[in-house]
Amino acid sequence: MSHSDCKLNFRPPGTPRGVSSVAGPHGIGASPGDKKSKNKSMRGKRKNIFESYMPKADVSEGLKRGTLIQGILRINPKKFHEAFIPSPDGDRDIFIDGVVARNRALNGDLVVVKLLPEDQWKVIKPESNDRETETAYESDLPEELSGHHLPQQPLKSCSDSPDVIIEAQFEDSDSEDRHSNTEKMLVDGVKKLSLHAPDKGKEDSSAPVTKDKNTSKSQDTRALSEKSLQKSAKVVYILEKKHSRAAAGILKLLADKNSELFRKYALFSPSDHRVPRIYVPLKDCPQDFMTRPKDYASTLFICRIIDWKEDSNFALGQLAKSLGEAGEIEPETEGILTEYGVDFSDFSPEVLECLPQNLPWTIPPEEFSKRKDLRKDCIFTIDPSTARDLDDALSCKPLTDGTFEVGVHIADVSYFVPEGSHLDKVAAARATSVYLVQKVVPMLPRLLCEELCSLNPMTDKLTFSVIWTLTHEGKILQEWFGRTIICSCTKLSYEHAQSMIESPSRKIPKEELPPITPEHSSEEVHQAVLNLHSIAKQLRRQRFVDGALRLDQLKLAFTLDHETGLPQGCHIYEYRDSNKLVEEFMLLANMAVAHKVFHTFPEQALLRRHPPPQTKMLSDLVEFCNQMGLPMDVSSAGALNKSLTKTFGDDKYSLARKEVLTNMYSRPMQMALYFCSGMLQDQEQFRHYALNVPLYTHFTSPIRRFADIMVHRLLAAALGYTEQPDVEPSTLQKQADHCNDRRMASKRVQELSTSLFFAILVKESGPLESEAMVMGVLNQAFDVLVLRYGVQKRIYCNALALRSYHFQKVGKKPELILVWEPEDPEQEPTQQVITIFSLVEVVLQAEVEAAALKYSAILKRPGHEHCLGLEEGESDEEPED
Repeated sequence: MSHSDCKLNFRPPGTPRGVSSVAGPHGIGASPGDKKSKNKSMRGKRKNIFESYMPKADVSEGLKRGTLIQGILRINPKKFHEAFIPSPDGDRDIFIDGVVARNRALNGDLVVVKLLPEDQWKVIKPESNDRETETAYESDLPEELSGHHLPQQPLKSCSDSPDVIIEAQFEDSDSEDRHSNTEKMLVDGVKKLSLHAPDKGKEDSSAPVTKDKNTSKSQDTRALSEKSLQKSAKVVYILEKKHSRAAAGILKLLADKNSELFRKYALFSPSDHRVPRIYVPLKDCPQDFMTRPKDYASTLFICRIIDWKEDSNFALGQLAKSLGEAGEIEPETEGILTEYGVDFSDFSPEVLECLPQNLPWTIPPEEFSKRKDLRKDCIFTIDPSTARDLDDALSCKPLTDGTFEVGVHIADVSYFVPEGSHLDKVAAARATSVYLVQKVVPMLPRLLCEELCSLNPMTDKLTFSVIWTLTHEGKILQEWFGRTIICSCTKLSYEHAQSMIESPSRKIPKEELPPITPEHSSEEVHQAVLNLHSIAKQLRRQRFVDGALRLDQLKLAFTLDHETGLPQGCHIYEYRDSNKLVEEFMLLANMAVAHKVFHTFPEQALLRRHPPPQTKMLSDLVEFCNQMGLPMDVSSAGALNKSLTKTFGDDKYSLARKEVLTNMYSRPMQMALYFCSGMLQDQEQFRHYALNVPLYTHFTSPIRRFADIMVHRLLAAALGYTEQPDVEPSTLQKQADHCNDRRMASKRVQELSTSLFFAILVKESGPLESEAMVMGVLNQAFDVLVLRYGVQKRIYCNALALRSYHFQKVGKKPELILVWEPEDPEQEPTQQVITIFSLVEVVLQAEVEAAALKYSAILKRPGHEHCLGLEEGESDEEPED
């Protein structure tokens, strides 16, 4: 898994605090401790810092005429003064320079921008080596690109073995958004690295730096080609405030004790530096905060922005609650959930009243007459050992002519969620379950998630099935959809299924398997798994022949301590044949259902599209690869897949280089989106780029995704079980947009949860040592992918024991030459050359800065053996208080 900076959305190195240096000296927010600003602001009317928003009528007109552009705002988490929106023509993103140009919009908001005159566009030197412009992406690789059927929730404590919790737990086998590149802080190769003025703090190095003459910035912008300019714009309107306006952070007193403000407000400093500092009325703060501010120095609070005036750098807010100690799991987790607007409250009595009240619940007799009864069939689930919400089951029956009857059986959640009910409304609002490292925030009440809908073994369950007659090669001869009743004969884990695949002829002892109903033998289940595996291999092979793309990324699994809940260790999760088996049949079911609902309801189908990658970023990356002697064909998803698979050997260096390139090529990828078919005229836009198929949807996870419940309802109508849908495409599109928003929020929360646990692991078990591969070289720092943990970090030259460092380009390849200070004055200094794809040794170590737990990476001195190579979960001493 890829974590950008793997911090707990705390301050990245080198980010200036506050916005006064960017936003200018006006207004009460410019610098509370700056008397000049204060006095100026107190004289008469304060000067506005931000422009007033454009009238709504002018915005509508401008969007129609094309003089204004709308898009989702992304703020670079590494440099909060840089922001971007996607360019409608798929070219380089539109740049928004500085807090003033952003005009009080926050990360994720849907904004309207006006392009600045061309002489104010951002200059990008063609040969520049630090194009961080596009690195503000929080990458959105769809799960079909890199998916794993991973644990959806943690195992409760048991006495004999540690819990294994997988980082990317929120996706399932139809796998799409598996890659989680949190805050996209890495370079996109040579063309993605542009030299920048040193940020305060980190890159203001006193070490002598000799710059290559190539790196001086051209003053004559007119002489530059169009390619060298990046369209720049300013925000004129916020169409939709998608950011929650809530943030976790720390309370401080204002710096200037003599100011009028000091007696009225405290300063709230958000952990996420993309959120402005916030003035909080002192009357909202704890009673003794004024007299004992240090007692609260490491207390995490939640604050909500309630206003942000045009004449103030800082917003005005309200303290919502105190969470607890910063750096601890539960307070930090609650902060993350609140910031991303995740509803983790208990379900209301009105919602719970919608559930069956007479427990234990049994299937009503009339359902048996409406459904196909499959209870005698050999049907089973394959899930992570920790999973409790079992959405999907499989069956595979050999037929006399050598073909197979293969079934995918999905929990019929829509039966329990009546349209328009309180339960329906809350599920639609939550839109998705949110999987954290240590727990799940469910979309539906647990009674449904874990009991009534979950396909638990040896219990009659209501399902929606897709059943095919398939040849051994995976060719579809017949297809049937319908409501069914099943009784799963056993609950296999991926490990169980894997052992069956790896031991095709061995009879697996009973004690190695979970209980199986007497009607079916372990041999029958074993054979069904082998047949499914055999067909899945053919389906998979054919998918890639047909041009599918996969970008597998490193993903972390944690082991947690039963008593404390703290991470004991972590390892890279292995994606094996048993995962691939389930994935293939889930993809097949999703595609089959997509065709069925679209052909029946061409205007009202809820589908899932995946747009092609951003062309400019992709072409830059291809150019970079050419310079590195790695020719890549990106003419299609399949061509890119072939380029990535054929370029590499299987030695350690080649595999590491493949990880880095896979990571780089994930960045131009766009997010997969739910949409209503009636809202897009061009059917070419329906396509799913990664899967390379014309139609796709989500049907296989209705316990944890509301989109799947909507698709189940459409399929029921298509099959004549229910009335035809009487709903406008625009209404369906609104719900699709909401599902997209909540899915993205859930993904970010997942990534931040992983970052939190990894930072705690580094603190508890570190320092941790690992090999890393260099992904990008800047003039005073370089980025690495830490191979043992799959995390990405930036290493700053001025944090190393160097005598000097020197940046240069050899041809077009950037290099940093590090000259290490010798440990023994008698010795000569050691020189080390850092280039892209260099293998280096790094040490991850914990830091606490302003109550924020984070960790940093430093480079190991060449030839120097640290005594730090601790295995995960081990520590050679008690952690210090």
